[in-house]
Amino acid sequence: MRYPMTLACTLFAVALCLFNATGYDPHNLFLFMFSIPVWLTELFTDIHNVNVWFIYVLTVLSWALIGYLGDLGISRTRARRQS
Repeated sequence: MRYPMTLACTLFAVALCLFNATGYDPHNLFLFMFSIPVWLTELFTDIHNVNVWFIYVLTVLSWALIGYLGDLGISRTRARRQS
Protein backbone atom coordinates (compact mmCIF):
# COMPACT_ATOMS: atom_id res chain seq x y z
CA MET A 1 0.00 0.00 0.00
CA ARG A 2 1.29 3.43 -0.88
CA TYR A 3 0.76 6.38 1.42
CA PRO A 4 0.24 9.49 -0.75
CA MET A 5 -2.50 10.95 1.41
CA THR A 6 -0.45 10.43 4.57
CA LEU A 7 2.48 12.22 2.99
CA ALA A 8 0.32 15.09 1.71
CA CYS A 9 -1.40 15.62 5.06
CA THR A 10 1.89 15.44 6.94
CA LEU A 11 3.49 17.97 4.62
CA PHE A 12 0.46 20.23 5.03
CA ALA A 13 0.84 20.08 8.82
CA VAL A 14 4.57 20.78 8.65
CA ALA A 15 3.92 23.75 6.36
CA LEU A 16 1.22 25.00 8.73
CA CYS A 17 3.56 24.80 11.71
CA LEU A 18 6.43 26.44 9.84
CA PHE A 19 4.11 29.22 8.66
CA ASN A 20 3.09 29.87 12.23
CA ALA A 21 6.60 29.57 13.67
CA THR A 22 8.10 32.06 11.19
CA GLY A 23 5.71 34.79 12.29
CA TYR A 24 3.72 35.15 9.08
CA ASP A 25 0.64 34.12 11.03
CA PRO A 26 0.83 36.78 13.76
CA HIS A 27 -2.60 36.16 15.26
CA ASN A 28 -2.39 32.35 14.92
CA LEU A 29 -5.42 32.42 12.66
CA PHE A 30 -4.39 29.54 10.40
CA LEU A 31 -3.06 27.43 13.24
CA PHE A 32 -6.32 27.81 15.14
CA MET A 33 -8.35 26.97 12.03
CA PHE A 34 -6.47 23.85 10.94
CA SER A 35 -4.93 22.33 14.07
CA ILE A 36 -7.15 19.78 15.77
CA PRO A 37 -4.99 19.66 18.95
CA VAL A 38 -5.48 23.42 19.34
CA TRP A 39 -9.25 22.92 19.17
CA LEU A 40 -9.09 20.33 21.93
CA THR A 41 -6.67 22.36 24.02
CA GLU A 42 -8.99 25.37 23.84
CA LEU A 43 -11.78 23.27 25.35
CA PHE A 44 -9.85 22.40 28.50
CA THR A 45 -7.28 25.14 29.12
CA ASP A 46 -5.91 28.41 27.87
CA ILE A 47 -3.78 27.89 24.76
CA HIS A 48 -1.17 30.31 26.09
CA ASN A 49 -0.36 27.91 28.95
CA VAL A 50 0.68 25.12 26.57
CA ASN A 51 4.12 24.74 25.00
CA VAL A 52 3.89 25.74 21.34
CA TRP A 53 6.36 23.04 20.23
CA PHE A 54 4.17 20.40 21.83
CA ILE A 55 1.21 21.75 19.85
CA TYR A 56 3.27 21.64 16.65
CA VAL A 57 4.22 18.00 17.23
CA LEU A 58 0.62 17.06 18.01
CA THR A 59 -0.57 18.90 14.91
CA VAL A 60 1.81 17.00 12.64
CA LEU A 61 0.94 13.69 14.27
CA SER A 62 -2.80 14.29 14.06
CA TRP A 63 -2.63 15.24 10.37
CA ALA A 64 -0.44 12.20 9.68
CA LEU A 65 -3.07 10.03 11.37
CA ILE A 66 -5.84 11.62 9.31
CA GLY A 67 -3.87 10.95 6.14
CA TYR A 68 -3.14 7.36 7.18
CA LEU A 69 -6.83 6.72 7.88
CA GLY A 70 -7.64 8.17 4.47
CA ASP A 71 -5.09 5.89 2.81
CA LEU A 72 -6.46 2.93 4.73
CA GLY A 73 -10.00 3.72 3.57
CA ILE A 74 -8.89 4.10 -0.04
CA SER A 75 -6.98 0.82 0.15
CA ARG A 76 -9.98 -1.06 1.53
CA THR A 77 -12.27 0.43 -1.10
CA ARG A 78 -9.91 -0.64 -3.88
CA ALA A 79 -9.62 -4.12 -2.39
CA ARG A 80 -13.41 -4.52 -2.33
CA ARG A 81 -13.73 -3.40 -5.94
CA GLN A 82 -11.12 -5.91 -7.11
CA SER A 83 -12.71 -8.88 -5.36
